[in-house]
Amino acid sequence: MASLSLRLSSPPLICRASLSSNGDSNGRNHHHATDASFIKRAADLSEMSAGLTSPHPNFGCVIATSSGKVAGEGYLYAQGTKPAEALAVEAAGELCRGSTAYLNMEPGDCHGDHTAVSALVQAGVGRVVVGIRHPLQHLRGSAIRELRSHGVEVNVLGEDFQSKVLEDARKCCLLVNAPLIHRACSRVPFSVLKYAMTLDGKIAASSGHAAWISSKLSRTRVFELRGRSDAVIVGGNTVRQDDPRLTARHGQGHTPTRIVMSQSLDLPEKANLWDVSEVSTIVATQRGARKSYQKFLASKGVEVVEFDMLNPREVMEYFHLRGYLSILWECGGTLAASAISSGVIHKVVAFIAPKIIGGSKAPSPVGELGMVEMTQALNLIDVCYEQVGPDMLVSGFLQPVPDLLPVIPSEDATFEIDPSVNPFESSIIFFYKTWDLYGSFSNFSPHPIRMPYGDDYRTWSSVEHYYQANKFVGVENPLAHDCVEKIRTAKSPEEAASIGRSKQRQQPELVRSDWEDVKIEVMYMALKCKFSTYPHLKTMLLSTAGSVLVEASPHDLFWGGGREGEGLNYLGRLLMQLRSEYLGESSVSAENTSLAL
Repeated sequence: MASLSLRLSSPPLICRASLSSNGDSNGRNHHHATDASFIKRAADLSEMSAGLTSPHPNFGCVIATSSGKVAGEGYLYAQGTKPAEALAVEAAGELCRGSTAYLNMEPGDCHGDHTAVSALVQAGVGRVVVGIRHPLQHLRGSAIRELRSHGVEVNVLGEDFQSKVLEDARKCCLLVNAPLIHRACSRVPFSVLKYAMTLDGKIAASSGHAAWISSKLSRTRVFELRGRSDAVIVGGNTVRQDDPRLTARHGQGHTPTRIVMSQSLDLPEKANLWDVSEVSTIVATQRGARKSYQKFLASKGVEVVEFDMLNPREVMEYFHLRGYLSILWECGGTLAASAISSGVIHKVVAFIAPKIIGGSKAPSPVGELGMVEMTQALNLIDVCYEQVGPDMLVSGFLQPVPDLLPVIPSEDATFEIDPSVNPFESSIIFFYKTWDLYGSFSNFSPHPIRMPYGDDYRTWSSVEHYYQANKFVGVENPLAHDCVEKIRTAKSPEEAASIGRSKQRQQPELVRSDWEDVKIEVMYMALKCKFSTYPHLKTMLLSTAGSVLVEASPHDLFWGGGREGEGLNYLGRLLMQLRSEYLGESSVSAENTSLAL
């Protein structure tokens, strides 16, 4: 990954090529403007699920006819749902034949069956324009190569053609997937520092009172920012002073995890964040800090994670391993300064209210950074200004979104130099998110299964849908029946999991009494159905023979492997058990064939 290292001193994204000046430049510019317009539309579409589901790679697709008319559009709603390309093809119907598909990002094959590529090829799409290649190394270029192998013309912005208008469109594609690109290029999630301050630069009065600095319209925008994040992080002082809830407060959709960083655990026993009935809270602290208070938090259902050295860099690397893409920092000045100094803050969003509070001891949004001259000040890039009610919203990047062009050496070139190189060969195979290399092994993968339900069979959108619903199956209570139906019709595996987990936590009486005894068998039967239904998944599983399979969730110590291998890894073990069963069947079949001969 050295070629994707984060370049802190990189300049803002700029156009690398000037417009052509030859005779057909007007016609070329017209085509470039058309392509750029549709690519920007695809980027806008890709963000339409923001705030409704947990942050995930943003995919959008626009299919346009040769006359420049939009025939169909689609976007990825959540991980584990139908690809944007397939949705756009369905919307366009017969108009797909000979059309051009515009993708903000190269498709990622989290299905394991090339669903996105197959949809475009089978629909007869003649040309595909891609904003950026997929940032994850194991996916980069594979969909583009496959499309070209089927005779589809593929153009990648910045590679196959260049101009100022196309560079602007490409930049939109980089920005809309900034969290995923940063995940690919560094070991920390994409982090946004948000604060509201008065015109004289204060985030609270000298007394600590801060409600409210910004307007209601600005606070609504903050809720939207939270909905786009995997987690919201604050320090201990914010908990003590403000007692925040840190919810999205929009009544539906995604609510981020709350994270509290506290070295000493000098925190109150009563706090809104200790109510985990709706959303979880994680407290990050120094190893060994106030063990009695840690037990108190655990009794409330709050997860405590200890660090040998509690600092923003260590904490962010940990949450990177947990699969988090985007973190919103709503902390005070001391923690904000520490996070900036650690290099983990990528973007700043500041709401400036037309108020003056004064006070020499009133806190400011960023504490001591050790700078003594104005020439040392950190300059934001790609700065945007927007009026929100009476307030001014200023946002910009402290670090540029890493530019993925060029990637040297490329994967193909590396293989030409050393054909024996196999970056995926390993005795241990990890899988976690559906976009990972072996993401199809996940119980969240988008593979519907048909399983028994009562005296009949039902189709479930994923293994996770079936697993969560089975918590409430057989319970003679109308609320349990309703819960099963809500889970069955959930739009994505993560929504099914959210419904099942929250109901189990809030209304444990609805959970079947034998659940702890049968849940492993339920998961195993669902996995067996999935791998038996989809031959390509069975082939993928058999290809891992001789390797240990580890579900790489660092926080799920039952189904996952844990942070340092302390987890039970039941999901990995079930898959290895299923693999052994399949290999045994193959061995018996081969033996019978040999005897027959």
